Amino acid sequence: MRDVAFWILAVAAVASGVAVFVVGSMARATFALLASFLCVGVELLLIDQHYLGVLVVLMMIMEMLVMAVFMIMYMMNPAGLMPMTMVHNHRGALAVAGGVFAALAAGILLADWPERAGAPPRDPAVALGESLMGPTMLVMIVIGVAILATMIASVVLATHRGRYGDRDGDVP
Repeated sequence: MRDVAFWILAVAAVASGVAVFVVGSMARATFALLASFLCVGVELLLIDQHYLGVLVVLMMIMEMLVMAVFMIMYMMNPAGLMPMTMVHNHRGALAVAGGVFAALAAGILLADWPERAGAPPRDPAVALGESLMGPTMLVMIVIGVAILATMIASVVLATHRGRYGDRDGDVP
């Protein structure tokens, strides 16, 4: 069942990735790209990469929604929905895309793939964190929480009324 879901999501990810270049507006292209990234995020969840899957889903939802909001606010055409083309130099783009696909497919088929050495880690998220940050992982986690607390505190203290400005009716 997981294999079937994986392949359905893979096809949906590629189809919505193609839709980015087929749809007629920037707003629709943004949501097609979001759909592609969501499919990839769910695929990561299916292969038990929970941390990366949730990270991709959360990051891409926020990124694409912010992008859509700014496009709707600042594009000259109404809400980024006017027809437009996403591809310039259509023949050249097809030639480059075909050449890159052929080179990558040849690399996959002709590469001498190594055999797996050892077993997969018990907790892939911990292994990923240790490989990225090494022995400073705990320090980076603490620094991340401290930076988040600093950002929240600075926003709270920077309001017009201050931290306690609206208590007990003492708002000017």
